[in-house]
Amino acid sequence: MAKKKESYENMMERLEEIVELMDGNEVTLEGTMINYEEGIKICNSLYKILNDTEGKIKILTDEGEKDFMALTEVSEKVSEKVSEN
Repeated sequence: MAKKKESYENMMERLEEIVELMDGNEVTLEGTMINYEEGIKICNSLYKILNDTEGKIKILTDEGEKDFMALTEVSEKVSEKVSEN
């Protein structure tokens, strides 16, 4: 069965749990290494999600900026025409 894709929030919650476990003194060295490996995998996944999201925001922002610039140019031309009359 395929593993369900975890949400950003769930991964952050799990990472916080791992940090709390590792901060305590109850975990063995082997357990600490297992937790560390899981934490690194989660961090890498979170980093990828953040990078993908940043790219999407940049694309949306760039497109929005282009749309805004086009609108500004049209607005300036209309203002010039109105001023001429």
